[in-house]
Amino acid sequence: MSLELSEQEIIRREKLKAFEALGIITYPADEYPVNVQSKDIHEQYEHNPEAFQNVCIAGRIMSQRIMGAVAFYELQDAYGRIQVYTKRDEICPGEDKSLYNLVYKKLDIGDIIGVKGFVFVTQMGEITIHVKEFTLLSKSLRPLPIVKQTDENVYDAFTDPEQRYRMRYLDLIVNPHIKNTFIQRTAIINEIRNYYNEQGYLEVETPVLQPIPGGAAARPFVTHHNALDMPLYLRIANELYLKRLIVGGFDGVYEFSRNFRNEGMDRMHNPEFTCMELYVAYKDYKWMMTSVETLLNRIALKLHGTTKVQVGDNIIDFSLPFARTTILDAIKTYTGYDVSNMDENQLREVCNKLH
Repeated sequence: MSLELSEQEIIRREKLKAFEALGIITYPADEYPVNVQSKDIHEQYEHNPEAFQNVCIAGRIMSQRIMGAVAFYELQDAYGRIQVYTKRDEICPGEDKSLYNLVYKKLDIGDIIGVKGFVFVTQMGEITIHVKEFTLLSKSLRPLPIVKQTDENVYDAFTDPEQRYRMRYLDLIVNPHIKNTFIQRTAIINEIRNYYNEQGYLEVETPVLQPIPGGAAARPFVTHHNALDMPLYLRIANELYLKRLIVGGFDGVYEFSRNFRNEGMDRMHNPEFTCMELYVAYKDYKWMMTSVETLLNRIALKLHGTTKVQVGDNIIDFSLPFARTTILDAIKTYTGYDVSNMDENQLREVCNKLH
């Protein structure tokens, strides 16, 4: 079956062939000696401009303004965006201007380039890299969604939930603030690991393929082990293997496990997901409550520098100690119903009223 290409995809492939005919090879790519990030330039240039007179940076082209022999591009690296300024006669000092006219001006939004030069501030007050040399590192063969942004408004934003979750890589490119979710997730996992390591508990790995799926009530994914000629199951939980380690003599064990459940799915429920489970000997549920609230308090301080964290329109305060209540008291407080002495029919009646 032939691949049906859009007009833009055809044009970009033709450009790549033209670049290769000029001797520009983008694959396999050579190492590019990046020595600075956009964030460093924005944060430090004003205080130490001398440190940025010989910079080398790489990034993806996110916007273009080409004005004859001068061009302004906006590059996006892993830490932000920065403007680069290029003059034709500086990157092509001789008579041959092909590098500028046939390559640099023909670059597309989405292409990845590396530039070398020095940092200065334009008359408009924008920190910019003055390009002395550039290298095409990767040619983008598919066009990116073009998100236009002014000081107050965003136009043509990439917001469709279906597309964003199916093409997370694209979401990260055009909505770079989404990276913060990934960064914070890693920070949370690292802090959980640090906290329990400090308690002397052991991080372990337990089997993903199991002969009997247990530890939860869920439908497993089934596979077959050819060498042993037997069915095996992707784990639905890691609970039972962790408990066996406690039986074996460890005081405390924990695991960040990838679990799999062959059931319904939606945006909030994935058939594969990460779960952290902890088992500790000689403790009770009251100890676990203290451990969890201490951990959450510590994570909030680590990520935000404060115990007060905004979640949606609400502020959640993770300062210690947390309020503790029973389920029955919580139901009474938040619904007004005392269900402690109700039978099943009465409970159903209350549920129907609250529904």
